[in-house]
Amino acid sequence: MSGHALEHDSSRSGRWLRERRLRAALWIAVLEAILAAVSHDVSRWTIIILALIFVPLYLTWGHRQSDTIRQVTWIAAASQSLAIVALIVATIVGFFALILAGVFAAVALFLILSDRR
Repeated sequence: MSGHALEHDSSRSGRWLRERRLRAALWIAVLEAILAAVSHDVSRWTIIILALIFVPLYLTWGHRQSDTIRQVTWIAAASQSLAIVALIVATIVGFFALILAGVFAAVALFLILSDRR
């Protein structure tokens, strides 16, 4: 006897996925965010559209399916949600970087124009 209780309606593949689903969702989100940053083929809109497909799919259908399908749809929905969060953070950081560059440029321009030598 192993000492582990099995969940009702769980399968071997479903249990395997459940143990690894957060890690898988994080890695998928990271890869998508990197692809969106370096590739013009994967745009922000692609990630948003995928999230608009997978999140409602899990919430309306996937969570009521077999264990394996439930885990796969959870991973898809979670990874797309995390990718959206990554896009929002990148946009905010990028916007902040532009503001900071503008401030540095203004200070540099002030210093250049105020130098009367």
